[in-house]
Amino acid sequence: MTEIQILNVRFLSARVDDLLRNLNAGFLMPVNVDMMVKLQKDADFHKACRDAEYVICDSRIIYFASIFLGRKIHEVIPGSSFFPRYCDFRRDDPEVKIFLLGAAPGVADAAARRINSRTGREIVVGTCSPSYNFVNDEAESLDIVDRINRSGATVLAVGVGAPKQEKWIMRHRTMLKNVRLFMAIGATIDFEAGNLKRAPKCFQKIGMEWFYRLCMEPRRLWKRYLIDDIPFFFLILKQRLGIYSNPFEARTK
Repeated sequence: MTEIQILNVRFLSARVDDLLRNLNAGFLMPVNVDMMVKLQKDADFHKACRDAEYVICDSRIIYFASIFLGRKIHEVIPGSSFFPRYCDFRRDDPEVKIFLLGAAPGVADAAARRINSRTGREIVVGTCSPSYNFVNDEAESLDIVDRINRSGATVLAVGVGAPKQEKWIMRHRTMLKNVRLFMAIGATIDFEAGNLKRAPKCFQKIGMEWFYRLCMEPRRLWKRYLIDDIPFFFLILKQRLGIYSNPFEARTK
């Protein structure tokens, strides 16, 4: 496994099978195009990405960008695909006990039931659906930390959207005494519960999963995909021309 730098993000270039075998501890952070744009404007989010032990490519578009830059990433590893594979891969490992943090009330519970049924054991040992603003409520956050610690979980999967999930993990990971592996998994809890469906494989392979999701949730996603994420392509062009620079370093000069 090697690292490839794109817009000041160190992506792990690895095969999914190798990652499954070697992923035992640390912070796994799948990164997509929307996150790449947000990273340019949010110093705390950028630091969380820099400090994560495993940053993986969650986007076919980033994969194509890596080819354009002449530093091809081995494989796209979407978090929504990797997490269920991880659960299945570790189904017979009694040391793996997962806590799901995220989604609307009842959704994480439904996801836990389906995962536990599929793996044939209680691999998910606890769930929590936090309030929308829990990341800014230290009392609620500390209560969640206590619940995770009492559950005995060794793996924490947080699905509350970027950059909230990444910032929360980095702020509280040292308080979670039993947790060895942290994963930021976005909408994966909804996928696991059956509330949302991923795009068909044909859309995924050609880098058009974003278009499928836009069609499914146009009111929520139109601005993200059609306005907010467009600067990504100009940033990649700047890196190709050798004129891209770390925005935070530039501001401190």
